Amino acid sequence: VQLQAFGGGLVRPGGSLRLSCVASGSILSINAVGWYRQAPGKQRELVAAVSSGSSTKYADSVKGRFTISRDNVENTVYLQVNSLKPEDTAVYSCNAGSWREVLTMTPRYRGQGTQVTVSS
Repeated sequence: VQLQAFGGGLVRPGGSLRLSCVASGSILSINAVGWYRQAPGKQRELVAAVSSGSSTKYADSVKGRFTISRDNVENTVYLQVNSLKPEDTAVYSCNAGSWREVLTMTPRYRGQGTQVTVSS
């Protein structure tokens, strides 16, 4: 399975972006996809995850601002990020595996990241 993340960029506080994670390869082995982020000097954290049954989980810091969704036809998982704050600045990566693997941040498949910078 290969995972590619797109959609990062520089945005002003309060702005929005839509991140995309495109999966290819043996995608039937994927049960869940999660977006993680890591800021300089900080630990990687789970931002949002979605299962094959469309269950979702969000970090408390992004609830109400971020929305994760999946398009099974396009093999793509989206992360809509709204009301961005400077503290959201980080490298965002998509990762996949079982629901447990994704939630415990031990994903079977890891993708590369995309930089999100929130600054005025």
